[in-house]
Amino acid sequence: MRYARAEGASYSPVYFLSSLGAGGLAVSFFMYLMWMTPHKGQPIPSFATLSAAAQGGDVFTQAVIALGVVGIAAFTFLHVRTLVWNVREYFAWKKTPGYQAFLKSNNQSQLTAMPLAFAMSINVGFIVGAVFVPGLWEIAEYLFPAALLAFATTGYFALKFLGGFFTRVLTEGGFDCTRNNSFGQLLSAFALAMVGVGFSAAAAMSHVKLTSAIGFMGSTLFLSAAVILGAIFLVMGFRSMMEHSAERETTPTLWIIIPFITVVGIAVYRLNKALEHNFGVEFSAGSAFALLTVLFSIQLVFGLLGYMVMKRFGYFEHFVSGEGRSPGSYALICPGVALFVFANFVINAGLVQIGVIEMFSVAWFVLYVPLVYLQAKTIAVYFRLNGKMLGNHPATPATPLAA
Repeated sequence: MRYARAEGASYSPVYFLSSLGAGGLAVSFFMYLMWMTPHKGQPIPSFATLSAAAQGGDVFTQAVIALGVVGIAAFTFLHVRTLVWNVREYFAWKKTPGYQAFLKSNNQSQLTAMPLAFAMSINVGFIVGAVFVPGLWEIAEYLFPAALLAFATTGYFALKFLGGFFTRVLTEGGFDCTRNNSFGQLLSAFALAMVGVGFSAAAAMSHVKLTSAIGFMGSTLFLSAAVILGAIFLVMGFRSMMEHSAERETTPTLWIIIPFITVVGIAVYRLNKALEHNFGVEFSAGSAFALLTVLFSIQLVFGLLGYMVMKRFGYFEHFVSGEGRSPGSYALICPGVALFVFANFVINAGLVQIGVIEMFSVAWFVLYVPLVYLQAKTIAVYFRLNGKMLGNHPATPATPLAA
């Protein structure tokens, strides 16, 4: 499918969520390789471990590797393609009068969707390098500093965009609380958390203490900022929705808590692993299980709340199955991906490690049934939205996302 031009004023930075969603789906296929293939002695699978498993493994292992590799390759391609499209459309949109009006609205914080998508690009690039490039994992220690620099650069732009927003509203005012009846502002906190989880990868995986410590401190900085801002925007959004009701077009933002908790939870899990591996601080299987279970429970609560509100508004019938077109619909993809990814941690780093279930047991496979369905449903919705939002539909232009 050839992607259409957004025609200037109809563009919104929220379209970057199309690229973010594709990147997240690539990560979701990596979960199969992460938890279902052997990679003893290293934290993630690599080209060498996957090649050995494919040659000496059983039919199930070979099928898992084939599925994971094809899924990663396909959605990485879509991630890059939609990222390039968004960059092109963003710079065209900057030349329109609508951009200047955008900078004076509540929606200004949506600019953080750009560093959010680019932070995902770094994560996806790391996965692609490990899985597809022979020998790359063996020199990973030399690549971790480069990854830290890339995340620092991405974090700089996230803070720059967010700083511009806060500087304006705190010195000039103009933030319309009555139109803040969604969790849309949490997108900026999500961007900071994505940078934080990127830093945590080097902290947990590097065996060089200096690299691990820098990753730990960088992750802590961005996670702290993300949690503080997230709490502020959560309260503000709830208050406005309780007073003025939610707006149908922005109800998918009720689910933004799910990916936010996923990246924060994985980052905290990795930081504890970094302390254990490099600095002698014990992180027991029971502690990991407790952490993952509490966070997963919060995700389920917000997942149920968001679903009930969207069903009441008829959101799915209008914006997914129907003719309604809104870039905010892409906010449906990240929660599906995030819940799938985090549930993998709950099952394998939680239940399996504490001895409640065994890997590849009947109970283990039963737990994966709803996850596979969730992943398939998310993929179907993603392609449906791409067909509606990025295809050629001159008669029904997309409406900009409401504040």
